[in-house]
Amino acid sequence: MFGIETGIFLLLALALFAAFFFEFINGFHDTANAVATVIYTKSLKPLHAVIFSGALNFLGVLAGGIGVGLSILHLIPVEMILEQSNLQNLMMVLSILVSAILWNLGTWYFGIPSSSSHTLIGAILGVGLGYAFLPGVEHGLDLINYPKIKSVFSGLLMAPIIGFGLAIFLMKLIAITAKPNSKKELFKSPNENDSPPSWIRTILIATCGLVSFAHGNNDGQKGIGLVMLILVCALPHIYAIRADIDPSELHRQVESAHKIIRTIDNEALGSKGQVALAQLDKDLMEFEAYEKSGGKDKLALRKNIMDISLNTRILLDDPSLPLSTNSKSQLRAQLAKEESGIRASIDFAPNWIKLMISLALGFGTMVGWKRIVVTVGEKIGKSHLNYAQGASAELVAAATVGLASGFGLPVSTTHTLSSGIAGAMVADGGLKNLQYKTIRNIALTWVFTLPVSMLLSAGLFWLSRYLIQ
Repeated sequence: MFGIETGIFLLLALALFAAFFFEFINGFHDTANAVATVIYTKSLKPLHAVIFSGALNFLGVLAGGIGVGLSILHLIPVEMILEQSNLQNLMMVLSILVSAILWNLGTWYFGIPSSSSHTLIGAILGVGLGYAFLPGVEHGLDLINYPKIKSVFSGLLMAPIIGFGLAIFLMKLIAITAKPNSKKELFKSPNENDSPPSWIRTILIATCGLVSFAHGNNDGQKGIGLVMLILVCALPHIYAIRADIDPSELHRQVESAHKIIRTIDNEALGSKGQVALAQLDKDLMEFEAYEKSGGKDKLALRKNIMDISLNTRILLDDPSLPLSTNSKSQLRAQLAKEESGIRASIDFAPNWIKLMISLALGFGTMVGWKRIVVTVGEKIGKSHLNYAQGASAELVAAATVGLASGFGLPVSTTHTLSSGIAGAMVADGGLKNLQYKTIRNIALTWVFTLPVSMLLSAGLFWLSRYLIQ
C-alpha cells in the first residue's frame, strides 16, 4: 500500500494512532478548563457541559485553518528529514508523541493544569537537539529553525500574562459599569442547589462555548500539524508537495518572483538583506534547474520552496526594500503574492486529517475531565468561583486564544484560562485570595514541562537510533 514496505506501513499506522491518542488526551486534559466555570457556577450539569464543550471543540477544529499546525510542522528542519531514512523519521515522530503523551498523562493524573502545547513543542525541540548531537552530524544546531522557535515562544510566554492582566481589567470594568442589582448578582457565589439567573447562565454558557471553540481551533491545528509531519516523513512522495498543484502555475510564480528580485538594488540593502537576496537568487535558480531535470525528490523540492519563502519574507520585512523602478509598492505587493502562491504548494492538510483530529479532541473532552476541573474550580482561588470571575476568565481566554489562532501562533489554553481565573480572583480579593500551593504547582509544571519533554524525547530518539542501527 502507498508503495512502502510492510514494516514502514505498520509504524505509520502506529504513529497515526499515537497522534490521535495525543489529541484525545489533549481533549480531557486541556478542555477541562473550559467546562470548570460552567460546572462550578451551576450553569450546566457536568455531563451536559462536557458534551457541549466536546461538540464545540469538534466544530472549532473543522472551522479552523492550518497556520498553527504549520508552525508546529516547520519546527522540524527539512534537512533532518532529508538526511534520515523513512524508518528513522517515523521513529523520530514516535519519540515526540510518546514523550508528549507520558507528560500529559502524568500531569493529568496529579490534577495539575499543564500545557499540551508546551509539551509538544518541547518534545519536538528535544529530537532536534538529539539529532544535532548525533555522532557524525556536523553543524546540527544550525539546522534548528530559530526564527520559528522565537515566534512560537512569543505566543506561549505572552498568553498567560495577557490572560492574567486582562481578567483583572475586565473584573474592574464590570465592577464600575454594572448596575447595582446586576453587580450584586454577578459577584455572588452560586447557591448549593440553585442555578444562576437566566441572563448570567446564558453568558457563562456562551463564554464556555467560545473557549471550547477557540481551543479546538488552536490546539486542533497542532494535531493537524503532527499528522502532516508523520505523513511527510513516511510518504514524502505523496505529502511533501500538494498533489493537486498546477506545475505551470508554480513555474509562473517562481519565474515572476525571480524577475522581481533581479530589480532589487543589492547595495542599498543591509547585510542581512544582502545575504537573503543572494540566497534567494540561488534558491530560485535551483528550483528552475530541478524543474528542468524532472527530479522526483519531493522532499528536496519542499526544502527549496521553504527556503524561497523564508528569504522572500526577510526581504519583504525590510520597509526600505530598494527596487529599481518607480512602481515600488506594486512590485512589493506582487512579490508578496507570488511568495504566498509558492508557499501554498507545501502549506496544506487534507480534510480527512481535520476530521480525524476533530473526533479525537471532541471525544477526549467527554472523558477524564474531572481531575483538572477540580483544580481549576476549587484550588486556584480561596473563595468559590463567582459568576463574574467565571465569565471574565472564559471571555479573556477565548479572545486570547482566538487572536493567537488568527496569527498562526500556538498558545496554551490551559495556562491562559488558569491565569485568567487567578487574575479574576486577585481582582476580587487581592493576592491573598490565591491558593499559593496550587499556583506554585502550576508554575513549576509550566517551568519544567519544556526541559523534561525535551530530555525525554531526546532520550527516546537516541534509543531509537541505537535500536535500528
